[in-house]
Formats: sequence, C-alpha cells, structure tokens
Amino acid sequence: MTAVSLETRNRRTMLLAFGAALAMLGLGYAAVPLYDLFCRVTGFGGTTQVATEAEADTAERLAASAGGKSYSIRFDANTARDMPWDFRPTQVTDRVAIGQRDMATYIARNMSDVAITGTATFNVEPEQAGRYFNKIQCFCFTEQTLQPGQEIRMPVLYYVDPAVLDDPNMQDVEQITLSYTFHRAIENEEQTEQDS
Repeated sequence: MTAVSLETRNRRTMLLAFGAALAMLGLGYAAVPLYDLFCRVTGFGGTTQVATEAEADTAERLAASAGGKSYSIRFDANTARDMPWDFRPTQVTDRVAIGQRDMATYIARNMSDVAITGTATFNVEPEQAGRYFNKIQCFCFTEQTLQPGQEIRMPVLYYVDPAVLDDPNMQDVEQITLSYTFHRAIENEEQTEQDS
C-alpha cells in the first residue's frame, strides 16, 4: 500500500513539475508581446503611441483648452555601428502646440556600395512623455531599403495629446526628445553572415 501511495505521489509531483515547466515556457514566449503591449499602452520606457487621423482630429478640437501651451520637440538620429547610413533630422528642434499636428523630416543616405534594408527603433524622453506623444505616420512602421548611394526623406507626422495637461509629472517638462536609431534588418544580417 505504501509503494502504491509513493508511486502515486511521485507521478503527481512529476505532472505538477511538467505543468509548471510548460507554464514557464508559455510565459517566456508571451513575455515579449505582453511587454510590448504594456509599453504601448502606458508609454513606459518612452514608447510612443500610434494614432489615427480621427484621433488627431479629436486632439486638435481639444487643443483649444490647452491655452496655447506648447513644447519644444528635439529630434535625434542615430545608427547602429554596423549600419553604414548617414541619418539625420532636417531640423534639430521645433515648437509644437499641444494637440496640433506637426511634421518632422529625417534624411537617410546609404553610404555603402550594396543595398541595405534598415528598421528604426524609437523612444521619447522624458519617459513619461511617451504616453502623450502620438505618431500618425512614421517611417519606423516599415522597413526601409536604400540602394547604394541612395538618399531619401522620411516624414513623421505627430502630435502631443492634450491629456498631457492633466499629468502632474509633465508640468515641469519643457522639451520632448524623439529619438530614432536605424539598425540593419534581420535579412541583411543573415546575408552579411553568409557573405563572410
């Protein structure tokens, strides 16, 4: 009787351990999309929001209550070490009224002798501004392929949500920085490794 009881307990312990291992594996796969969703909803880590034209129209109507408040927006551009592009904003700073759409333009030029596909990562500083910085259109939503020597202009259409006025953590903020870093797209990295 003790042997059967011990065998049953061992089987139950093994099933619980296996179930816990599967749950941990599932959480591991879900962690990245859940973290991304969390950042997009809360603006954590300076993650900006994506807005529609209709949301931008609503923000413009609400902007009348902003009393003319505006922010200085600083534009920053970087490339990863292995990215042979010249990448820069056409204008380093701009002033934008809360709720009003504005456009920034970046220029990218492929300085290499091969076509390169890049993708941009982005963030906003200070971090608490990320939840109020809304991009309507952005080159960062898609991969960009540049032929050797090719130069392109890439616009970003954005606005600062009037809800920023209700956040006490934003009261002392005078400037918001929108920063992009271009990296080689994954297929470029795989091609580079194959060529080596």
